[in-house]
Parts: sequence; C-alpha cells; structure tokens
Amino acid sequence: MGVGNLLFRDEGLGIHVIERLQAEFVFPEHVSLIDGGTLGLSLLGVVTAADDLIIVDAIRKGGEPGTLYRMEGDDVPYRVMAKNSLHQVDLLETMMLCRVLDQSPEIVIIGVEPADIESMGIELTPMIASKVEPIIAMILKELDHLGASCRRKKR
Repeated sequence: MGVGNLLFRDEGLGIHVIERLQAEFVFPEHVSLIDGGTLGLSLLGVVTAADDLIIVDAIRKGGEPGTLYRMEGDDVPYRVMAKNSLHQVDLLETMMLCRVLDQSPEIVIIGVEPADIESMGIELTPMIASKVEPIIAMILKELDHLGASCRRKKR
C-alpha cells in the first residue's frame, strides 16, 4: 500500500511507487496493490483484511534526503508518529485500532527520507525519483520472503 499526497512532491512517493509496480509487474491473485493516498482511517477495512502489509511512504527520520528505510515490529508506530504529516496521524490511528481489535497484520514500512514535502508539485524531486528503483527492489524482496513472487510484464 502506497500512502502520501501527490500534490506535495516527495510526499507522493508511496503513490508513485504503487503506480510503477502496477505498470511494470504482474502479481499473484492474493497480492493487492493499494493507493492509500491520505485516506487514513478509511483504510481500516483494507488493513484488517491483510495478513501482511507493506506500506510505502516518505519518512522523516532526520537522515540525509534519499536515505532508504525499512521498519517493522515495534518501531512502526513510533516512526509514523514522528512523520509530521497529516495523513500519518490517521494512519497511526488505523494501525492502533487494528491492534486493539487484534486484527493487525504483520507490517513493514519501506520508505525514503524526503527532500521536499512542502512545495506544491506532482513530480518527485530528482534525488527521490532516483530512489524509486531501489525501493521497488526492497518491496520485491519482501514479497519473495512472503512467498509472493511476481514477474515483470512483457514489453
């Protein structure tokens, strides 16, 4: 599931990655690619239905722009809380509700330290755009680990 706001440059990273995955790969039937946008609590049904969930997002962790991150387990809610993004407040609440309902999937967050999430624009900054391929490779590795291998579409 890619989350973010396409209108604020690197904040739209998760959506850009999901669009690329949809365009370039074929996935098994039990794998869903979700554009979560800024839906937050509206994603409760999607999140609780998943056994495993990979979330792709821009992550403000204080590193150098372009730094790649992979988070799981207890680190997930705390990293999301530190994001300072409106959609992440609702996403954190959604993840906490899933835990309370005892319907929380195994969650991995893959992302990158953004260069610009404040300027309006629908294109990723060049630095973050260059990280899309490595992020896709990280996602494919996670899927392989889960036994959900995919293949590239033929051109």
